Amino acid sequence: MPKTIIVIPAREGSTRFPNKPMAKILGVSVLERTWKIARAVNSVSDVIIATDSREIQTHALNFGAKVVMTRPDCENGTLRMWEAMKSINPKPAFAINLQADAVLTPPWVIDKVVAELHQNPKPLVTTPATQLSWKQFDQFQASRKEGKTGGTLVVFDKFHDALYFSKGTIPAIRNRAEAEKISATAPIFRHIGLYGYPLETLERYANLEPGALEQLEQLEQLRLLENGIKIRVVEVDYRSRTHWSIDNPEDIEKTEAIILTEGELV
Repeated sequence: MPKTIIVIPAREGSTRFPNKPMAKILGVSVLERTWKIARAVNSVSDVIIATDSREIQTHALNFGAKVVMTRPDCENGTLRMWEAMKSINPKPAFAINLQADAVLTPPWVIDKVVAELHQNPKPLVTTPATQLSWKQFDQFQASRKEGKTGGTLVVFDKFHDALYFSKGTIPAIRNRAEAEKISATAPIFRHIGLYGYPLETLERYANLEPGALEQLEQLEQLRLLENGIKIRVVEVDYRSRTHWSIDNPEDIEKTEAIILTEGELV
């Protein structure tokens, strides 16, 4: 099996939530929780935290993680991941970019992304998405209106290659009543922010300039689509677990409530 590793980019300087990786959820830091989830993924051989912060480095080493220091001027998590990759030897065939705040991402979701990478020999980027029920879609929209979530949606073609990612609602539902007659689930897929890269595609990304759509939406994956690089979308099942993103300090309390209700992932 080709060697695959997980890289967790972690930084202090988040605008909406400064030093988010160090925030505590039920007494355990966001970063340590994500690292434990990554360590539970059966299909990867190593987990590495990539950071420019000495505080984060010290914290990660204290709970037993491997850490690679990167330049402070990395534009986004993908470029921080590539920067870390330069000092990793031997190089893996594939690398998974797992966001440092992925504390509610089940290990089996990451395993499915890895499986798609291994099954597809072409240099496609792979990323997961989950279909929303109508109730989940309404909750998602309500949270957005209140400014409580910054979630991203994705649409893809019949081959499951992404057509577009957006912070807006895609596709637009012009006739809700008719759409509900057709399907008990909403035609809406929420993107899960992790990516699987063949190393050659990761290197190619690192040499591309941001495009107009990426700059408008502030979504780094649009750089790939704008340059004709396909992104394979893998549908995943959360098995009745709740998906929630940590975008603001207020999301810590919501995440704690989810864990207390549903139990720990690992």
